[in-house]
Formats: sequence, C-alpha cells, structure tokens
Amino acid sequence: MFERIATEQHDTLDGIPEPAETPRLFGHHEATSMLAGAYRAGKLPHALLFAGPLGVGKATLAFHFAYHLLSHPRHEDAPSDLAPPDPQSALFRQIAIGAHPSVLHLTRPANDKTKGFKTVVTVDEIRRVNRFLSMTSHDGGYRVVIVDPADDMNTNAANALLKNLEEPPTRTVFILIAHSPGGLLPTIRSRCQTIRLQPLGQRDLMSALSAFDIPPPADAAAQAVLAERSGGSVRMAVLLTQYGGLEIAEATDKVALSPSLDIASAYRVAEAVSGRDRSVQFDIFNRHVLDLFATAASAAAMEGDAGRADRCSRQWQDARVAIEETETYNLDRKQHALSMIARLQDTFRM
Repeated sequence: MFERIATEQHDTLDGIPEPAETPRLFGHHEATSMLAGAYRAGKLPHALLFAGPLGVGKATLAFHFAYHLLSHPRHEDAPSDLAPPDPQSALFRQIAIGAHPSVLHLTRPANDKTKGFKTVVTVDEIRRVNRFLSMTSHDGGYRVVIVDPADDMNTNAANALLKNLEEPPTRTVFILIAHSPGGLLPTIRSRCQTIRLQPLGQRDLMSALSAFDIPPPADAAAQAVLAERSGGSVRMAVLLTQYGGLEIAEATDKVALSPSLDIASAYRVAEAVSGRDRSVQFDIFNRHVLDLFATAASAAAMEGDAGRADRCSRQWQDARVAIEETETYNLDRKQHALSMIARLQDTFRM
C-alpha cells in the first residue's frame, strides 16, 4: 500500500508517488549510463538540462542522480551505472521529504489566496538558491539544485537563476527539468548540458503502470493504443486510464471538430471538466486543447501552409494565456471550457 512521504506538488495525483519518492525509473538507460560515467570520470557539468515530454521520468531521474551523488561523494569510487535507490535508506527518505541539507528542490510554490499553487516558479523560489549555497556543503559532498519545471519560471526567476549559472560554485550541480526547453532563455540553455529523454516504449510504459498498481490493458492492441494516446508518458497514461482522460479527449474532439457547434454537447463537456472536484479533469481538457492546436500547427507547416500554421500557433499561444489567467485569477472554469471549444471550432472550420 503506497504511503506518501513527499510534500504534495502542483501536479500531484492521488496514489501516485512524487518523483522524489519514486524508487524505480523505467527506460532512459542511455541517459543514466552517460550521467554515471561522467560523474565517475570527474567530468560532471555544473548544469544539466533534462528535456523531454511531460511525465516520462525527468524529475525521477534528477532525484535518482542526486541520490547517486550523495551515496558516492568520491567520484572515483562511484559505480559506472546508476543503481536504483534504496527506499528503506535514511538518505532516500531525507531526499523524499525535502529534509536533506544538500538537495534543494524548487517548483511552483503554494498560493495562499487560492489555497492551490501558483502558475509559475517565482523569483522568491529561485532566491532560495543563494541561501542554500551559502551553507557549508554536507560532508564536503555535492550540492544539488533541482528546478522542476524550469520552463515554468517567470522572467525575473529566469534572470535570477542565470546569475547562479554564470558563477557556479564548486561541487554543485543544477538540474533543470524542462518539458518545452525552447521556452527557456537561450543564455540558460547555453550554460547547461542538455540530456534529452524520449517517450517511453510500450513495454516500459506498461511496467511503470503496473509498478503504480494500475493494471494495464489486458490485450496488446489496447496497450498499443494507450501508448500512442499517452505519447509514451506515464503521467498521461495515468490520466487517460484513471481520470477519464480518454473520454474527455474523445468528447472534446467530437464537439470541436464537428462541422457546426453542438451547443448541448459543448455544455456537457464543459460541465464534465469544470466541477469543484474536477481539477485533474480540467487540466486534462486544457492540455488536450493545446495538443490539438500544436498538432494542427505542425501538420500545416509540414504541408507548406504557412498561414494556417501561423494561425494555429497563435491560437496555441492565446489558449495558453487564457489557461494561465483562469488558474491565476480563479476565473469561471465552465465559461473557460466553453470559450476553448468555441476557439477550436473557429480554428478548425477555417
């Protein structure tokens, strides 16, 4: 029976461990070998950028690597492979609960006004780095700063982090998690070694679901469909199978892509994702809307239709701003969902 010990984050899912308390990493063997080898050889960069789709294990890898560094303070004595952490160890539990003095995890802070979380990683969060680095290193070993996700930093936070990256202290490694690395400042990206994590294959994806006590589909065909719809993301697979994600996506597609707007169907979708206890479903809906615009923009670009690609890209940007404003100012979610459906209709009827 899973018992959470890590602090809940802005994207916590019931029954699913936080990355800091996840003992197994699925896939990404090339990345783990490269990291372990670089550390063993004494050639670890001062800043790493873990880039890849949402929910494929980037943050889990960051915490596993932190565990590896702190388990082996002398790089020449470290093993050549990244071994899974021992969940029964004091080190694992200290890292998981955020109590280890050599690991700083920065993410979206709590929003006292809404009782939820802020929509960005704020400059106040990044300023914690200076206080963290001013303290003496624990046992003379490495200090690890994890920014998760770095592409959620606002401008002031990004500039504050850049100053730390420009003058990195010794035996400190920054690990930046980015779902969309293009959103980071070029000057931040240039100071990091980028490690790209790919979507999980079907076998690793099903193994991850089983590890979280979520039975994968019984037959291979259904597993293949889930792997495709989730984009190789464990998080998305959980949302699709446990939170009605498949039904939300299908209903949204049907009403948004129909020749004319079915008002009754639009209201049913909006009501299904906007209830007080429907925060996860609301997030699924918003992410699917963004995916529809992004896919349409990519398809138009591939077909050489620059005008349509530009329109879809601008709709993606406008939709993202609307999502952020709805979350920030606690706006009416039902009205937001209806507006997103109308936006989709307007775009795909062109």
